[in-house]
Parts: sequence; structure tokens; C-alpha cells
Amino acid sequence: MPRIGYLFSFIRSQGEHLWEACRQGMRELGYVEGRNVVLEPRWADGHHERMPALVAELARLKVDVIVAAATPANLAARAGAGSIPIVMVAVADPSRIGLVDSLARPGGRITGLSLLTPELSGKRLSLLVEVTRQIRRAAVLNNPDNSSHAVFLQETLSAAKGMQIQVHTLNARNPGEIGQAFERIAREGAQALIVFDDPVLWGHRKQVVTLAAQARLPVMYGYSEFVDEGGLISYGPHRPDLYRRTASYVDRILKGANPAELPIERPTRFELFVNLKTANALGLAIPQSVLLRADRVIE
Repeated sequence: MPRIGYLFSFIRSQGEHLWEACRQGMRELGYVEGRNVVLEPRWADGHHERMPALVAELARLKVDVIVAAATPANLAARAGAGSIPIVMVAVADPSRIGLVDSLARPGGRITGLSLLTPELSGKRLSLLVEVTRQIRRAAVLNNPDNSSHAVFLQETLSAAKGMQIQVHTLNARNPGEIGQAFERIAREGAQALIVFDDPVLWGHRKQVVTLAAQARLPVMYGYSEFVDEGGLISYGPHRPDLYRRTASYVDRILKGANPAELPIERPTRFELFVNLKTANALGLAIPQSVLLRADRVIE
């Protein structure tokens, strides 16, 4: 009976829907837990330093494949999983951070699904400008421990230059540093904020949204869960769909496919969420052009 390991960076209680999406994908392909497959989930609960131990535990179980969610999990799996094939999910640009040779031919034992967020950075900034009408100074909230954020920042700065927007970078690895980052925003006079995609920032999204409201700051997020918590706007891939699609890679690898030759897929479904209640609290009138494009509007 094949045994599949799952390595999640985020807090379990906040990621159960993504874990369920993985399981749903396996069920759709005929895999039944306990009958013809064993699924072994492991959770770092937002503590990246736990990753190596979790990878070692899965390796001792001799899992046939590891599904690794987000960049920190994939880096840890590559370093400690030996020859075990890895299916990535929610990694921004795997070729630019050195996880694979290219999207078309990964070339090693890692394949899967790219989050594609770096290419969305310009779109997110453009939407934020459209919603707020005018921005000259913006900030980005970045976790320096997340290697994908260097890619996010490069794309954002490139887009900001074309829009003549000055961008400040704020680092936050934990709740204490998130609070310090918002204190800096107030001092530097940023008119808006972009929160980069990250398991730690996502895990503490309630704190981020609360501080943004206190600062009366329009914020663009990559994850819709921030908007559910009261954030202003989010734009990004529909993540449950990505997690569900990991099952296709697991299935092909179990049937003998070589990960090095399985092209990495890009997201096919994107979502725009807008919170009108938050917009009203900020005194913003969301343009009709944005509302008509929104997949969901929270009244």
C-alpha cells in the first residue's frame, strides 16, 4: 500500500480546508485512505525551524512521495528527503529560486504546481492604485526568511517604477515584528500596503488585518482569507484548486512517472475578493470596474 507524506508550513487549524482539498483530489482518482493508500500529514504550525525534523520523520516512514506546501517546506524536503520524489504546491517561482531547472522540464525529483505570484505582483499593485485612486508611497510586508519574497519584491519594484510609486520594504518573521512593521508604516507615511504571500503572515492574518484597520490603511493581500477576516482586497490563485490537483502528480509518480519529466503546472483559476464594509470604514468608494470583476464582494 503506497504511503504519501504531506508537509504543511502553516497552522493546522487554519489549513484544514487545504488538507481536505488534497484528500478530495486523491479520492477523485480512486484512492481510499486505509484501503489502497496511507496519507501522512505533518504540520509545522508556522515554525519553519521544525521542517527538517518533520522531513526526517517522513523519510523514516519510507513514504513514496512527499507533497510539500509553500516554499519553506519544499526547501526542507529537498534538503532532507533523500531520493523521495516531491510534489510542490504554493511555490511562487520554483525555477527562479533554484528548486527546479525549468517549469517545462524540472530536471530533478521535484515537480508540481507553481503559485505564479511573482507575475501577479504588478497586477496587485495596479488594482490597489485603481481602488485608492492615487498612491505615491506604498509599503510591502515581507518575511525575509521566505526565499520567494526576493522574487515578489523584484516584480513589485519593477511595476512601481513604471507607476512612479515609491515602495518601502518592511520585514516581519513573527507577531512581534508584524507590530513593529506597522509602527514603521505610520512613521514613513505609506499610503497603502501589499502583504506578500507567506505561511507565517497568513497564520497571523487576524493581527495583520487588525493593525491595518487601526492604521486606516488600504491593503492588498494574495489570500482571500485575509478579506474574510476584514481585509480590504485580495487577488490571487484559488488555492484549494491547486492543492486538489497535487493528487494528479502523486498518482502519476506512483504509476512510474519520472518527476524530472513532469512539467510544472500554473494556476488556471484566480479570484478577486473585495470587502465593501472595510472600504466604507476607510472612506473608499470601490470603482464599479473593480466590483464587476470581483468573484466575491463582502457587503
